[in-house]
Amino acid sequence: MIYVLLCLCLSLAGVAGLQFFYMIYLEQIGKGYKKRVRELERHCIKLSARLQDAEARAESLEQAGEAGSKVRSGVQEEDEVWADVIEDY
Repeated sequence: MIYVLLCLCLSLAGVAGLQFFYMIYLEQIGKGYKKRVRELERHCIKLSARLQDAEARAESLEQAGEAGSKVRSGVQEEDEVWADVIEDY
């Protein structure tokens, strides 16, 4: 009977040790995920800033293009004629 109780105690101690090391492993995995999330959030902020800059640049180019198209409307018509001539050959 003593041997059975001794085996049972050692088994329970082994299970407790396994659970302890598994919890340490899960904590390390959780820290890795948190670190990756912070990294992705920083990257997202940088990309958002770049997107805003690109949108502002695109808007300014669009406004400059509208102003330039009013000035060069005659040039654009000539380009369209040459495009038709090139397509025919």
